[in-house]
Amino acid sequence: MKTLDLNNGEIFNTDEQITEEALKETSCSIFPVGTVLVAMYGGFNQIGRTGLLKVPAAINQALSGLVLDSKKVSPEFLINYLNGNVKVWKKFAASSRKDPNITREDVCGFPVLIPPLPEQKKIAQILSTWDKAITTTEQLLANSQQQKKALMQQLLTGPHPSKPRLLDKNGVRFSGEWKITTLSQMGKVVSGGTPDTNTKEYWDGDILWLTPTDVTALKSRFVRTTTRTISEAGVKNSSATILPAGSLMVCTRATIGALSISSGPICTNQGFKNIIPTKAFDVNFIYYLLAYNSKALLRKASGSTFLELSKKDFEKMEFPCPLMEEQQKIAAVLSAADQEISALQQKLDALKQEKKALMQQLLTGKRRVNTAEEEMA
Repeated sequence: MKTLDLNNGEIFNTDEQITEEALKETSCSIFPVGTVLVAMYGGFNQIGRTGLLKVPAAINQALSGLVLDSKKVSPEFLINYLNGNVKVWKKFAASSRKDPNITREDVCGFPVLIPPLPEQKKIAQILSTWDKAITTTEQLLANSQQQKKALMQQLLTGPHPSKPRLLDKNGVRFSGEWKITTLSQMGKVVSGGTPDTNTKEYWDGDILWLTPTDVTALKSRFVRTTTRTISEAGVKNSSATILPAGSLMVCTRATIGALSISSGPICTNQGFKNIIPTKAFDVNFIYYLLAYNSKALLRKASGSTFLELSKKDFEKMEFPCPLMEEQQKIAAVLSAADQEISALQQKLDALKQEKKALMQQLLTGKRRVNTAEEEMA
């Protein structure tokens, strides 16, 4: 058992196993079921990670194993307590070392507020209900993400006899060949620009100004606000261009392939190549098409200092495309998949936040549980 095996929850297996001979030749011991493990090495992102053994296991020198007195402490309660107070480990970490860590003595000296054993078990049971809901939602989210990936592969790679096409508005399957189309044929390609940062009147105006950082922070495909804005004077005195609503902004420098769609007038910096679609192309379809082919964008990029995809190479990139009606249907199907993923992500975030708030109440004694009636007091 090593640090990366720890999941802050129950552990039923490990990535690696050792032999009986290895046990004899090393200082490894087998820890019993119910042992609470704590990671001691690996820097602030690793120390304090926990695991609760559900199978006997040996551990390496980076871990401490807490074998508890079952008459005094519930392992399920303790692991929740440690997970809820993970910041305490930073106080123990040796900050003078390049890779901060904690010691066995730090683990043994960790202060724990312990209620009576029946209450410990009830608290662990309550938190376990949230853990199960979180795990279930995580699995549903992973399944939805995988289903969307499969849908994109099916819908965005062109017609094939083995892949049934979507139905049109009359309930008839789409037919006809897809046409190989360059990005310049899908719409007008416009580069971005940055006004002089030393001229105050160019900044803090009413015009949104998009950067790659804004795009990577998005939780949907649409841009409605940006960190910085520019003025009309900033537009006039730079290579920035105001794009209309429904434009596609594509990062072609740094985070190559990151995408977003404008929900209103907007400008971008020079790290973008932007597409203003023609009437024959649906912006949402182009969005999903390029999202699916993001690696192709990266392969076209070049540069010694940093990778960048030139306007010329960007415009020449070509992909198979159907007619508008099928584009819109494909985009609608993938948009529905996105909505399902977004809803599950919101549910997961809410469950985690609720559990965090509950831990704050239950693990500090601010809220007690009624063990006799098995209800929260």
